[in-house]
Amino acid sequence: MSGKIKSRSAANADSITGAVSCDERILRDCHQLYTDPDSGLISVAESVDVKLLPPRKKITVMLMGNHSAGKSSFINWYVEEHIQRTGVAIETQGFNFVTSGRKRESLTGNATLHLYPHFRPLQEFKGVSEYLSTEICTSRQKRFSLVTFVDSPGLVDGDMKYPFDVDEVIMWLGDLCDLVLVFFDPMGQALCKRTLNIVERMNEKQGDRLRFYLSKADEAGGESDRQRVMMQIVQELCKRPGLNKCGFDMPTIYIPNPNKPSRCVNQIEEVCRAIEKTINQTVQNTLNSLEKDCEVISEAITDKLSNDRHTSAMNRRARCKSCLLTLLGFTVPLALMALLVLGVLSRELLEVALGPEGTAALSLYLTPAVKAFDSLSAEHQLYGCGGLVLLSFLLLIIARFSFRTQPTLSGKQKRQLHEKLEYVQEVVKTKKKKLYEDYLRQSVSDHDMGL
Repeated sequence: MSGKIKSRSAANADSITGAVSCDERILRDCHQLYTDPDSGLISVAESVDVKLLPPRKKITVMLMGNHSAGKSSFINWYVEEHIQRTGVAIETQGFNFVTSGRKRESLTGNATLHLYPHFRPLQEFKGVSEYLSTEICTSRQKRFSLVTFVDSPGLVDGDMKYPFDVDEVIMWLGDLCDLVLVFFDPMGQALCKRTLNIVERMNEKQGDRLRFYLSKADEAGGESDRQRVMMQIVQELCKRPGLNKCGFDMPTIYIPNPNKPSRCVNQIEEVCRAIEKTINQTVQNTLNSLEKDCEVISEAITDKLSNDRHTSAMNRRARCKSCLLTLLGFTVPLALMALLVLGVLSRELLEVALGPEGTAALSLYLTPAVKAFDSLSAEHQLYGCGGLVLLSFLLLIIARFSFRTQPTLSGKQKRQLHEKLEYVQEVVKTKKKKLYEDYLRQSVSDHDMGL
């Protein structure tokens, strides 16, 4: 990589002093609100059967293009360290992740998948795991602390054999990446059909994430040569359905080299602005998702408490119904016993047991039933007693089934749910509001925020 590179100590000055940008702090704090082991939103959501995914603390930017298009050189320029190998040969044969960290380190495929759990489905692509790697460097230049670069293999036509299905892997990564930078090399490979085919497919789903650049523009000859190359690329792209949109833009970029001045307009800062815009949009999306997830959790907790109250009311009604049926079930045999007692015991014994007034009251209530019972024949009396016993048995069975209740929350569980609801409503939402204010304060004044 050409140009002046800052020394390692200078590049790490911010890291040593612990300086963290506002956007980096916001994304880190949001991630912490989700993943805190004690009170994180993920654990709170799981308690009410809601599944949440934690936001990423960095954006993912994939670079793709034909062989020797300058993808690795751009990464080295952006981080201001020589991380990726560059050259005319096909240096990048696999997918290299470049991210910032505490110390310089190189990771293999398995370590890469442990570092990035959301990329583990890459293991399903045959042969790709052996061609994954990660380069961790301590640079904090530009916005690198908020970016993970994915350097993809150089794409070529012809008989070039890849050890894995490179087209499908790039398409899969395109679904996860926040930004895809497509570099076209003006030195003969710009019209690589493999590159154009992948771009056309990716445009169908992630057209808003694609950005096109003519790399190595200073090596394309004079201005007329660059314009001719640009027209050829644009014409080829616009032949593809979906890519022939109005306002198509393809800035010319190259790695600045003070020892090799060029009159070609260098728009490499446009790439930085695209990354910056994606970071800002990601911060906003993360804060918006935090608010939506808080609402989802709050609604789930409220619904669970409401359903518990409804279930408790149903259980109370079931218990009352069961008690009434049980009482009726036992009343029938008790009435039969009373009839038998009146028929067997003499009036003198009843007055001794219940007293004159009790005997008179019992006779008053049971005399009609006794007379009705006595008016029946012996056979009908037997049938009547059997029917009453059967009725009593049925009432007790119905009472038993009516007593079945649904499980409800314990007092401790309800207190915990109320505490979680209060935590989400009071603590997390307040934190989210504060983070949003911090984010907006970077762009507008306090006076404008108060409007």
